[in-house]
Amino acid sequence: MSEQVLSEVSGRIAEEREAGFVTAYRTLISGELPEGLLRTELLRGPDRHWRVQSLWRDLAALEAVRADPKMAAAPRLFREAGSEPDLVVFALMASVVHPD
Repeated sequence: MSEQVLSEVSGRIAEEREAGFVTAYRTLISGELPEGLLRTELLRGPDRHWRVQSLWRDLAALEAVRADPKMAAAPRLFREAGSEPDLVVFALMASVVHPD
């Protein structure tokens, strides 16, 4: 079985562009999501640092999306907000989900 991967796309967003950035992300996730995307979150940190982290079924699913510029949405969101994003991919080695 292939291991899941987590992609992290991050950058700093100017204060005057933050609201539009959040709106663009919400619009994006309200549409059809790519095959293999299991979960995605938009996170805001200190000093206008933002991150989109997405959990993928496997590296092949992520690479299929990254191969198509129209589908590589997270980097595009950052660029449209005036930020050149950083991208890191992590292999998921262990996890736990708290039972409700």
